[in-house]
Amino acid sequence: MVPAAWSSTKLWQVVISGLSVLVMLSVCGLSSFFIVADERNGRVAAGLASADAPAAAVPRDISSRAVDPEPLTVEEVFPAGDITIDPQEPPYRLLKTQAEQRCRAAVAGEIGELLDDLGCSQVVRGTLRSPTGEYLITTGVFNLAEAAGAEWAHARIKPLVDEERGRFQGMIANEGTEAIALAAAQVGWHSQGHFLTYCVIARSDSEPVADDDPYARQILFDMLQLHLQTQVLDKRSRQPLDSDGA
Repeated sequence: MVPAAWSSTKLWQVVISGLSVLVMLSVCGLSSFFIVADERNGRVAAGLASADAPAAAVPRDISSRAVDPEPLTVEEVFPAGDITIDPQEPPYRLLKTQAEQRCRAAVAGEIGELLDDLGCSQVVRGTLRSPTGEYLITTGVFNLAEAAGAEWAHARIKPLVDEERGRFQGMIANEGTEAIALAAAQVGWHSQGHFLTYCVIARSDSEPVADDDPYARQILFDMLQLHLQTQVLDKRSRQPLDSDGA
């Protein structure tokens, strides 16, 4: 049974492909995911639209750092601190944030080499606790040089995970959150513009996260789709018009 706190967002069904197991942490990786809406959730849609849609905006190019040079900040990736998906439900509690120029701080193995080769200049990440308290999450954004590189990373990471040659790292926030770095976890990643987003999920009790865990799938959707894409990168890809309409 889905926790009551997530009742409104459970209507979204996530189909995950390419789950693999990593040595040491038994991390499950997905190289891509597809979101299928069985029903529109009126409260979530209305909340996102009213809170975030600008009165007037034009597209802004985020295909490379050459045209989008402004670095990411913690305030941009986590503007409200805690992450609220539905205003009528408890939020994901933000426990710790970090903006780091060394992208390898958030990964291990050959994924770090890949990101270096693709011109990764920074990673902004945060560790959160789920609304029910049962899960710990580290999620964030890597800033790569070009969209083509972000897309290549999105595709190339899966075989590195499958072959146990790299992994994303969870970030410990405080006492009691060690599971995000040490326990079996599930991880998802996606690309948008010259950015690569990711999310690591572990159970607070350090039990393994099952490949078909519906709560973990919901968290992936909430973090990668509803937060990092809709709330962060979609905003970055829009340029508000001046008050005079210019």
